[in-house]
Amino acid sequence: MEGKAVKAILFDLDNTLIETSRAGGVAIQKCSELLKTTLALDDNTVSSICDKFKQKLLHESFDPSAGRSIDEVRVGHWEESIQEAVGNCSTPSLGAQCYYLWKNSRLDALRLSPEICNLLRQLRSRYKLVLLTNGEAQVQREKIKAVGCEEFFDAVVVAGEHAEQKPFVSIFTLCFSMLELEAQDCIVVGDSLDTDIQGGFNARLRATVWVSSAGGAVPEGSVKPDFTILTVLDLPDILQQLK
Repeated sequence: MEGKAVKAILFDLDNTLIETSRAGGVAIQKCSELLKTTLALDDNTVSSICDKFKQKLLHESFDPSAGRSIDEVRVGHWEESIQEAVGNCSTPSLGAQCYYLWKNSRLDALRLSPEICNLLRQLRSRYKLVLLTNGEAQVQREKIKAVGCEEFFDAVVVAGEHAEQKPFVSIFTLCFSMLELEAQDCIVVGDSLDTDIQGGFNARLRATVWVSSAGGAVPEGSVKPDFTILTVLDLPDILQQLK
């Protein structure tokens, strides 16, 4: 690919730099054990409750102006999931217990590996680095604090604190402004074709790099990344090609 030299890298957080899905699995397992112990439920019913919670999380629509915190909304997800599976719960506080166990267990399981820390240190000596993450502001800030990653970046942008999130161009334009760079000076690295890669395409970045841990092909109809890697640790090879 011909073009300007890369001056900055925009990194996604979840399932790019940290294994959020794996941490979520650890947290769900702990909640499963709590539900079994508290309600003496069979495995199928426990799995149903946890699956319902995950679906509510996946389709969550949070409005901070509605007067409920994200914690209250997610306690409600657990309460509704329990009620839908077993009816009225004999332990009214169980929804809250499940939520805070899930939340804290997930945060405890999140790690920025030593290898990725070393990579970020090396890259920052040659490029400007931005952490650009979608998601509700409190939730993402808690993850960032838990993994202690701010020190590796020139800027941290939590899209939930702004009017639009990835893949909208405005959140990328904000990053360019903060860096005092242009779109063609930057590449984006992330695991989501719909947000990271589509957003990079929309904003006309120098290149888009898709982190696909499964190594799968790009689905039909999806935006095509310029590069695909199995792990963010493979990024130096891509940067070498972009020189």
